[in-house]
Amino acid sequence: MEITEESSCVYKNPDAPVEARVNDLLSRMTLPEKIGQMTQIERTVASPQIVTDSFIGSVQSGAGSWPFEDANSSDWADMIDGFQRSALASRLGIPIIYGTDAVHGNNNVYGATIFPHNIGLGATRDADLVRRIGATTALEVRASGVHWRFAPCVAVLGDPRWGRCYESYGEASNIVCEMSSLISGLQGEPPKEHPYGYPFLAGRNNVVACAKHFVGDGGTDKGLSEGNTIASYEDLEKIHVAPYLNCIAQGVCTVMVSFSSWNGSRLHSDYFLLTQVLKQKLGFKGFLVSDWDGLETISEPQGSNYRDCVKLGINAGIDMVMVPFKYQQFIEDLTDLVESGEVLMARVDDAVERILRVKFDAGLFEYPLADRSLLPSVGCKEHRELGREAVRKSLVLLKNGKNSDKPFMPLDRMAERILVVGSHANDLGNQCGGWTKTKSGQSGRITIGTTLLEAIKAAVGDKTEVIYEKTPSKETLASGQGFSYAIVAVGEPPYAEMKGDNSELTIPFNGNDIVTAVAERIPTLVILFSGRPLVLEPPVVEKTEALVAAWFPGTEGRGIADVIFGDYEFVGKLPVSWFKHVEQLPLNADAKLYDPLFPLGFGLTSSSGLTSPV
Repeated sequence: MEITEESSCVYKNPDAPVEARVNDLLSRMTLPEKIGQMTQIERTVASPQIVTDSFIGSVQSGAGSWPFEDANSSDWADMIDGFQRSALASRLGIPIIYGTDAVHGNNNVYGATIFPHNIGLGATRDADLVRRIGATTALEVRASGVHWRFAPCVAVLGDPRWGRCYESYGEASNIVCEMSSLISGLQGEPPKEHPYGYPFLAGRNNVVACAKHFVGDGGTDKGLSEGNTIASYEDLEKIHVAPYLNCIAQGVCTVMVSFSSWNGSRLHSDYFLLTQVLKQKLGFKGFLVSDWDGLETISEPQGSNYRDCVKLGINAGIDMVMVPFKYQQFIEDLTDLVESGEVLMARVDDAVERILRVKFDAGLFEYPLADRSLLPSVGCKEHRELGREAVRKSLVLLKNGKNSDKPFMPLDRMAERILVVGSHANDLGNQCGGWTKTKSGQSGRITIGTTLLEAIKAAVGDKTEVIYEKTPSKETLASGQGFSYAIVAVGEPPYAEMKGDNSELTIPFNGNDIVTAVAERIPTLVILFSGRPLVLEPPVVEKTEALVAAWFPGTEGRGIADVIFGDYEFVGKLPVSWFKHVEQLPLNADAKLYDPLFPLGFGLTSSSGLTSPV
């Protein structure tokens, strides 16, 4: 039998051990091919020639970067398969790994199921629910041809003024650790004998997860995005590193570096935390990816030029660099740094080994193209029912009745006439929040789903007259017009990251005034849509009959109607302390002077007959 070069390529043998395949392929690679694998570019610059000739290791879609607006999963799969074929045409045929910000469902894709943001999932305290959401999201992500999901965020929340508050599961490490079960849903559950720290992906129906942002991003001073976390190493380890132990134990394939700093040291250049702690002490064997243009953050406090930033970031331990547009400069600078000996070849080889390990583990060499059989799963009834369940379990009942009065909830679905009011009652985009269609999100009918108003109408049927006014008219308020009760839906508009940093935390769109105006005339349930606790003025708490924190629940508004009308019980518990006024911040359950409006873990049930303690 003639032995051909093809048959002697261990890396092409799917039956060979992963480490043998990694070592064989690495031994065949040139420096340009290695550096190409360390480079991730944005789809808008990823021409077929660039992907092939530069040996690009990864392509991604930035938020709002679609094949075209309202593209469905099939359109995405067509686009990504095109990039993949370009990668396979390179000398060694190494497939790309395609990444996207699918942070609460496959939220860039029109028609996908959008789940509650993490703060709402933290309120459920239901690790199995979160695992099932991970498995469901993996199917919808893989249907679009994407292999890699930049989630979950396992930040421990220190201050709700942070613009990424809703990306955290809560203020306590134990809550975040428990909710990291999302990884087992996304990647599949590793067998008990799987070695700690090694990446693991169960099969083609799973997707590569990314624990982010390492480390301390939720604990910055005054909650500033990309700010400075001031903490001893002991506190950093106890609070912020702890969730990563759970992620690594589940075989998480990738970790993303934080934009933030620790005691003034930029994480993107922190060798101690990235290499000595994450890779050596915690034993993480997957690969470490920068955030979007993350190397450039290194220059801000240190005055470094871009070449210096590349040197510092790679030597600190970053394996793949998210350089969405300036990839040519990155490749040139890293090549020069290696050739000059400022970045050792051993560091490059370590990075490429880690990237290849994940690609082999993910089965990309055997199944590089999209699995079109998964397309019917996108936005299917079963997935939307799971989203509806998640919404039900995420709702936190903060008040139910006035003083010693009987509970106001559940609402009477047989009422003759009800009033529905507010900026969030019939706005799917406001209901979903940020990272939906675009990075900061959008108001309006941005995808397929059910608004709160639509859910209410479906729940009460034709016998109940539902009057909807986005802003209540003077005539309506003056007369009351025989309403049995009002449902007022107010809250925050969509936002993300720095655009969400907020030092005031008042309810936007005159929310407090609207609530008070309605509640003075009509018995009122307030449903607050937000990514965090907001200031609740005394009239809002005192004059209303009931108050529900709904967070940003996603596309399945029917889950809210299920609970407020009594088909299901309220089970959500606050994942964060609800402050009385912003001057108290930061406020968490470990504070010496702990005097919240509602404490961590608070949540009423409608059947218990309890009322608000305030």
